[in-house]
Amino acid sequence: MKAGFYQFNPLFGRKEDNIRKIISAVREADVDLLVLPEFFATGYQFVSADEVAELSEPVPDGYTTRMICGLSREKGIYIVAGLPERDGGRFYNSAVLSGPDGFIGVYRKTHLFYEETLYFTPGDTGFRVWDTAIGCIAVMICFDWFFPESMRALALSGAEVVAHPSNLVLPFCPDSMPVRCLENRVFAVTANRIGTEDRKDTAPLTFIGRSGIVSPSGEILARAPADREVLMVRDIEPEKARDKTINPLNDIFKDRRPEHYRPLFRRSYS
Repeated sequence: MKAGFYQFNPLFGRKEDNIRKIISAVREADVDLLVLPEFFATGYQFVSADEVAELSEPVPDGYTTRMICGLSREKGIYIVAGLPERDGGRFYNSAVLSGPDGFIGVYRKTHLFYEETLYFTPGDTGFRVWDTAIGCIAVMICFDWFFPESMRALALSGAEVVAHPSNLVLPFCPDSMPVRCLENRVFAVTANRIGTEDRKDTAPLTFIGRSGIVSPSGEILARAPADREVLMVRDIEPEKARDKTINPLNDIFKDRRPEHYRPLFRRSYS
């Protein structure tokens, strides 16, 4: 599989411009799986619930999903892309997966970050894995990485490649993803964005770039700079994620002992 990400600086609220930029960037790219950032078409820093409602779309019938599915069909590729989803009166931080035949599925972000909690509903899809012609593809979104249970749940469900649309502002993720991949023996493709959004009276948000592709052995196969728009693609072998052994006597999944992972005592965090 040729897996890649496109790291760029979306313009807030300018869906058509951002989508045109994606189409232009991948026009000549040789890629099988392309991962785009979280909220790639809208920008990230919403200032009101009304603005969220205006820019969110239904899935799969909304403009952004239809455009992504069209690009998948045109190029015969799989795409994971983050967008604000509207479902009735609720709004979700979501990511869609499309393929050569069109729409495949949607994941709604489980762990909301910072001011997302003001406008969005925590995801209700659970962690999902899709068995595709190029491998078992899973999705988590940005802050989900902070919770080890996210990638572990995906790995236990058969994920070979974890697509990770992101708008990272904290510095920890790029150096942590090798550990997440190593402890679960999966590939990960993190697509972050760059730039700064300063649309509120609160502190501006500066996105750290440094998108990356990591192997099941924790090797960094690709790492983008912090401040440059770039499309990176690497050859990976998804089937290598099926091997959970670290030596002839240890298999990280067979050696798990879930009966001993329950809390030793209960503490309230409410």
